[in-house]
Amino acid sequence: IPVFILAGLLVHCVFLVSIFDIYFSSPLVHGMTPQQTPLPPPAKRLVLFVADGLRADSLYELDSNGTARAPYLRSILENNGSWGISHTRVPTESRPGHVALIAGFYEDVSAVAKGWKENPVEFDSVFNESKYTWSWGSPDILPMFAKGATGDHVYTFCYAAESEDFGAEDAAKLDIWVFDHVKSFFNSSRSNQTLFSALNEEKVVLFLHLLGIDTNGHAHRPNSREYQDNIKQVDEGVKEIASLIDNFYGNDGKTAFILTSDHGMTDWGSHGAGHPSETLTPLIVWGAGVNYPQKVTSQFFEDNFLKEWKLENLKRLDVNQADIAPLMASLIGVPFPLNSVGTLPLDYLNSSAHFKAESMFTNAVQVLEQFKVKMSQKKETTLSFLFTPFKPLSDSEQINFLKKIRLYIQQQKYDEAVSLCKTLINLALEGLSYYHTYDRLFLGLSIALGFVGWTTYVILVIIKAHTNLTKTVPANKKKSTVLFYGFASAGMIIAFFLLIQTCPWTYYIYCLLPVPVWYAVVKEIPVIQDLATNVLSLHIGQSIGLLLVCILGIEILVFSFFYRSALTVGLLVFAGWPVITQLWIQAKTRALIWTLLCVLLAIFPLMPVVGREPNIPLVTAAGLLTLVISFFSLASLCKSENKYRGNEDLKVYFYQMFSVALSTYVVSSTHNSLKNKQGLPVMNQIISWMTLVSSPVLLLLSPTFLFQRLFSILLSLMSTYLLLSTGYEALFPLALFGLMFVWINMEQEAMQHYGLSLKPKLAVFNFTYAVDITQFRQLHLDDVRRSFFFVFFIVTAFFGTGNIASINSFDPASVYCFLTVFSPFMMGGLLLLKVAIPFVLVSCAFEAVQVTTQLSSKSLFLIVLVISDIMALHFFFLVKDYGSWLDIGTSISHYVLVMSLTIFMMVMNGLAQLLTTQRLGLPRRTKHHST
Repeated sequence: IPVFILAGLLVHCVFLVSIFDIYFSSPLVHGMTPQQTPLPPPAKRLVLFVADGLRADSLYELDSNGTARAPYLRSILENNGSWGISHTRVPTESRPGHVALIAGFYEDVSAVAKGWKENPVEFDSVFNESKYTWSWGSPDILPMFAKGATGDHVYTFCYAAESEDFGAEDAAKLDIWVFDHVKSFFNSSRSNQTLFSALNEEKVVLFLHLLGIDTNGHAHRPNSREYQDNIKQVDEGVKEIASLIDNFYGNDGKTAFILTSDHGMTDWGSHGAGHPSETLTPLIVWGAGVNYPQKVTSQFFEDNFLKEWKLENLKRLDVNQADIAPLMASLIGVPFPLNSVGTLPLDYLNSSAHFKAESMFTNAVQVLEQFKVKMSQKKETTLSFLFTPFKPLSDSEQINFLKKIRLYIQQQKYDEAVSLCKTLINLALEGLSYYHTYDRLFLGLSIALGFVGWTTYVILVIIKAHTNLTKTVPANKKKSTVLFYGFASAGMIIAFFLLIQTCPWTYYIYCLLPVPVWYAVVKEIPVIQDLATNVLSLHIGQSIGLLLVCILGIEILVFSFFYRSALTVGLLVFAGWPVITQLWIQAKTRALIWTLLCVLLAIFPLMPVVGREPNIPLVTAAGLLTLVISFFSLASLCKSENKYRGNEDLKVYFYQMFSVALSTYVVSSTHNSLKNKQGLPVMNQIISWMTLVSSPVLLLLSPTFLFQRLFSILLSLMSTYLLLSTGYEALFPLALFGLMFVWINMEQEAMQHYGLSLKPKLAVFNFTYAVDITQFRQLHLDDVRRSFFFVFFIVTAFFGTGNIASINSFDPASVYCFLTVFSPFMMGGLLLLKVAIPFVLVSCAFEAVQVTTQLSSKSLFLIVLVISDIMALHFFFLVKDYGSWLDIGTSISHYVLVMSLTIFMMVMNGLAQLLTTQRLGLPRRTKHHST
């Protein structure tokens, strides 16, 4: 069986990785020639202010008393410059935002693994094309543009990474640091001749990255006083820097200024997904070559912002975030970044119609260059008779377009030239996407074939090895060799076909995977025939009914990924399970408790997603409740026979209870301390990390009797979970565990109800002695329901308190007991641990169910595998790479979740066995009784 498990892991890893190849490979191409506008540019230098995490509404809206939050910037957009909203794309993180602003393209999902910091792919940027760039700000952002630059003309000045502390008194000091350093830089240049002459060159960029607003937003939420005060400070800083630069250059009118943001932020202080508060960012442009405010009587936008912001009479010019890169390039006259997909927003330019038309033409040729490179790449790797080109931009069409535009410019028909350029850009972008997704259908079908084959094979293994539905048939040697050679030659043909087209090596895996999988299925034809005769002998109505129930169950699970309330419906159906199957007749109290707990747990998926509003008193209440429950459990344990416990065991429980009490205290004191801006107390941090490390050790010291070990697991996990909680979710493991506990008892009743076994005494049941192979029985139809319960509870454990599928539902506040300095991987790890804790509870309960119902964990696990694979196939076809970015993000994470769920359940199965059966022996003085 290890071979089978290894094969399973391998197959699932391939399925998981495949979507990144099929849907999300890097769109970048290399080998284009730089394109530059032939006319002289309006500005010699450009100053780019990026206020990280600044929302459009936070900057533009007026305070309650009608004054502007940023008076200087408000006066700029009313008197000197142009303004609008820049629409960002998902993931709304700092790195993709800056790449879109400065390099002009939207980063693909492959950057996720890099934490959006290092360059997963080399790319060109406005900084790289400039003569000199000086930048100040965060060590997370600046180095990546310097690293990708050719030569050493991009200079960076960063503060230490430790400064990005969510628990600090005030993060605005990060911005003050930037402004102070820029001022001293200009002062020092007066006495440094080389620097002075470099600053007076053309094509110079100054980049100020202001992280304070983002950090304050995470720590205090965007509606807080801190966030809004920080905007005022940035406004004053921008005013000082602008006047400093104008004075330095003797007001020569050759400086262009741009203020924008990389992404917004939700009301609960997070970003990453596609909510409008995250994707709408401000854009204010003024200075050399920029249009003055344009007065209008009416303008139409779907949102009501203009009215709220009292800006109805000033023309609002919206752009996509990637359009800012070509705008910067044309203002200072550098080549457009090679990979840019932005369209130059002409409304911002205050220059001749000729300049606008030439700039637009340069933009069109630059995008078309990418299209040509992409097309030739695809052509080289596809057999000529299979290649279908992108019709609207055939070679003759391209030449036609370019000739027409040139002619219009020569005849001074600039408007016609511009509109043709826009059409050409849109077509080239469509074509880029067409070639980028060229192999998608073919790869998708291969993976789907593999999926269906694998699931069929697992079902056959279950039927053959764990049920008495089939009789064993001796294998026909001759037939199997013919089969083997048939499949082997099919594999060879596929491989040869891929070889001629010089496909990437991953394609071989995706296309060859279905071959061995289907070979294994076809080999089991006798089993299939046996099964068919068995099924036909059944009552037709019964089998259709069963099939419908199975389909309905799986669809509810799939639905629950989109709407958490589907879990509530499922739990309410579960509540009626004892009544439907008449179990309640033999166990009235248990059935009643089961129903009550199901209803209680059904409330959680209806609650708002966690982390929106911290509620520490609820966490404290959960801690106290855990202690109360443990006192009662201990009391009943002490009453039971002395034979089953030593004093050592009681000590372990007291330590665990003490740990829970300590965690409860640490959470409330840490959050108080942060509220009063005193930072994270070191003592609390030490206790938190100690608890995290010590709780699994204490768990393994407890006895392995069923209830005692499960109770110990609850206490252990609760002490860590409390530290990671910020609100009502702290009560969730308690409700879940209660239900799991009753589930184990109910399964006993069900076994008896179906006459499968006598009722063992659960109290004396010991995990370590339960692995006696002779007692395992064959699968019964009820075991399918058991496995379904497990999958359902796992999904409930996952979505019960929030939708993990969206990046922005992670709230950094939940890790504040452990650390407050920004560290994406450490924070991510702790948040994953928080997600995993309810998982572990369910897995341990399932382990107990397997053991007490005398089933080999393998057979139940195989059924679980089938259920989750069918779900995964649903999500494979639901993956999107178009539409609103929120949908895209959610669709990927759903598929990744279900796939990792399967891989995760294999791991969890092992972990649950370890947690339930292993025990660390301490040197004992007392004599140890064994049962």
